[in-house]
Amino acid sequence: MSLEAALPPTGAPAILPGRSGVMGALSDLFWRRPKLLLFLMLAPPVLWLGIVYLGSLFALLLQSFFSIDEYSGLINREFTLKTYGDLLQPANYDIILRTVIMAALVTLASAVVAFPIAYYAARYARGRWKALFYLGVMLPLWSSYLIKVYAWKLILAKEGILTWLFERLHLTWLLDGWLSLPTVGGNSLSVSATGTFIVFVYVWLPFMILPIQASLERVPANLIEASSDLGASPGQTFRNVIFPLALPGIVAGSIFTFSLTLGDYIIPSIIGTSRLFIGQAVYAQQGTAGNIPLAAAFTVVPIVIMGFYLWGAKRMGAFDAL
Repeated sequence: MSLEAALPPTGAPAILPGRSGVMGALSDLFWRRPKLLLFLMLAPPVLWLGIVYLGSLFALLLQSFFSIDEYSGLINREFTLKTYGDLLQPANYDIILRTVIMAALVTLASAVVAFPIAYYAARYARGRWKALFYLGVMLPLWSSYLIKVYAWKLILAKEGILTWLFERLHLTWLLDGWLSLPTVGGNSLSVSATGTFIVFVYVWLPFMILPIQASLERVPANLIEASSDLGASPGQTFRNVIFPLALPGIVAGSIFTFSLTLGDYIIPSIIGTSRLFIGQAVYAQQGTAGNIPLAAAFTVVPIVIMGFYLWGAKRMGAFDAL
């Protein structure tokens, strides 16, 4: 197209006339005041976040400073720290400790399992194989959460395929010995802390793989080659080059696995023992027990823990790998 053809015809105005009516006035107003348009666009989601989410959190925090009358069972709406003191009672403290330990173990195991998978995908998978990797990681997330949990309950049951496999390998004695242990065992894997741990790792593993894979893809290949050229062994290269650069991705993945395990209610209810986790304790206290202040205090515990966790993760640059 020639320059003459691209120019407006002779006598045509260089600037189009403004539109008339209300829409034209609004268009002119937003063009002159772009910050007003930005404010109007952000106001609905910010109000929703502030009223529904932050408002409910504030109400929850406020409830945790009340207490329950031991005789009447009514809520005493006077400011007190007694409910937080109740969290330090042995039964409640064990629930918090059990949940935090489980979340830490699930996070550590997920990182160990996810790292080689993510490393292969980042350094070696290309084209069709990389597409297959993403499909394999994302496919479990497309199925129902409850279906996956109940499927694992069948797998881990005493009549399940895992017990059958141990029998085929003549390792029933090993499984029975493990299930006889006091803390991790039970009648079967489906009613044991071990089964809860296995299902947690399976369900949250994709949330660990993807951030690590994204972090490893940012590691320049020439740094690894330079480390090898300078005489470093593969172990030294991993410890001094690959792992420090991939650490933000590991921490980013741990934010998901740790927080999701910390607040999960369904998995411990379906697979596991009668020993409660924080999510189950919140449900029990606000439901059957009717102790809303203690339920609110239990809910504040993961919020405080994750607040410190996110603060530490930000200092380590984990948010750059999300």
